[in-house]
Amino acid sequence: MLPVDIQVLIVGAGPTGLALAARLQAAGVDHLLIDALEGPRNTSRAAVVHAHTLEMLETIDAASMMEAQALPVSHFTVRDRGQALLDLTFDSLPSHFRHLLMIPQSATEGLLAIRLKDLGGVVHRGTAALAATATAGGATVRVKTKTGEQSIHARFVVAADGMRSVIREAAGIGFEGSTSGESLILADVRMDWPFGTREVSMFLSPAGLVVVAPLPGGSFRVVATLDDAPEKPSIDDIQKLLDARGPAKNLRVTDIGWSSRFRVQHRLAETYRKGPFLLIGDAAHVHSPAGGQGMTTGLVDAIVLGEALTRVVRDHEPETLLDDYARIRRPAAADVLALAGRLTRIATVHSVPLRRLRNLVLRVLDHVPPFKRGLALSFSGLGRARYSLLPRD
Repeated sequence: MLPVDIQVLIVGAGPTGLALAARLQAAGVDHLLIDALEGPRNTSRAAVVHAHTLEMLETIDAASMMEAQALPVSHFTVRDRGQALLDLTFDSLPSHFRHLLMIPQSATEGLLAIRLKDLGGVVHRGTAALAATATAGGATVRVKTKTGEQSIHARFVVAADGMRSVIREAAGIGFEGSTSGESLILADVRMDWPFGTREVSMFLSPAGLVVVAPLPGGSFRVVATLDDAPEKPSIDDIQKLLDARGPAKNLRVTDIGWSSRFRVQHRLAETYRKGPFLLIGDAAHVHSPAGGQGMTTGLVDAIVLGEALTRVVRDHEPETLLDDYARIRRPAAADVLALAGRLTRIATVHSVPLRRLRNLVLRVLDHVPPFKRGLALSFSGLGRARYSLLPRD
């Protein structure tokens, strides 16, 4: 039997829910973390953790765990076939994390689950939120467990349950945006790759963008937009895609470990707080994978909200601090949505004259240090660090 009265109920034990639970557990805040799945996810939609997110994860002593298992990458290179147009380096970032980390989402979840357990926290799996209603002093959430249904009253309920969030819907919070006509292919493959393991490559193509990134253990993540993508892309599908859009060299895909298809969506919640309901991660924002900003932005949401809830619940500060959380984090997601949109538009120019002009402009910008520094700050999240600072008295 789960508790019937709790200060904070977190619905969803993906990366953001786990990070929030760890932050609250470390601070001694009464909470309950539930997830509908019986076990951790073994899929791996996200694979990047950026510098600012690592700085935030230091507050729960999780950054060093990721550093030990992830692959550090120092370059993000924009290419047209084999030709480099713009090369961003992260070794001059104003942070002690002067790289991005490549690590599958499943591994990130595993490490955060270990950290939560080390702190004494628990994930209550096989527990699905069915409905939620605002009530006096908080909200009542109806849940289904292995032994039946029950109600839980919580002062605050956090939606960490993804794009199709039950909690966001119950709160009546709009999720503005659109579903693109494009499908998105994700695959982890082994192949003969000419650019090594120190670079994330984004290829520009009229047919759609392709991003190739190295992963720990010698595999590569391939992300590509594709109309009418197969439900489970094969080695041949990935080979054809790279032959058409990639570096135009003799590369061979030799093995595929995991692949899937998703629909590209761009959505942003109209608010991150409504009464006792609060949103983080994909429940609050979803967008194109260009730039690898989704999970990493959600993890910052979790740490910032963890601080706000700690100060409200444990330290008895005014609940308006939760409005401050909503006020500062939503613009961060809006900025990420704009960045992803710009990258996608730049990547998919169809006109040959415009492609030549785009390539020329990128080559010129590659020799403009202030531009490259600003773009590196944006990619790393450090350019949005101001959106992670709650006000202090």
